Amino acid sequence: MKRIIYTGLTLAWMCIIFWFSAAPAKESSEMSMSAGTLILQKLVPGYEEWEKDRQQEFTEKIEYPIRKCAHASEYAILGILLMLTWNSYIPDAKRGSLIMFAVGAFYAASDEFHQLFVPGRSGRLTDVLIDSVGLLAGIFLIYILLKCQDSRKSGKTS
Repeated sequence: MKRIIYTGLTLAWMCIIFWFSAAPAKESSEMSMSAGTLILQKLVPGYEEWEKDRQQEFTEKIEYPIRKCAHASEYAILGILLMLTWNSYIPDAKRGSLIMFAVGAFYAASDEFHQLFVPGRSGRLTDVLIDSVGLLAGIFLIYILLKCQDSRKSGKTS
């Protein structure tokens, strides 16, 4: 049952990434600006009282980092899901981490290629690299957790 759930979640997440990438540039930018506004409202004291122009200017300044963090985060989640899926079929974290990194990096590159055909969007090598760093973080997290789980199991049986 785990296999079906993890495989389904992984494929669903890949579809969500594809859907985000299919958004035209204007829509994608508006989404980032909305996220930026929400973050600033929560983290910057007095942001709500600022003049609208100042709010807009500050939000525009953080839009780029928010976009890049979103890239890394969505691929960190993909890395986690890929590793969990792999491990549900073949419990070999070391080999799985290498193979799933290759799969995820290929998906990141294909996603950037896909964006070449979306109005106002472009495919960027830097985004593939950012996606790959996020992917690596997610894979590493699950790799460490699996290794800890293995060492706890072997400690209990000895």
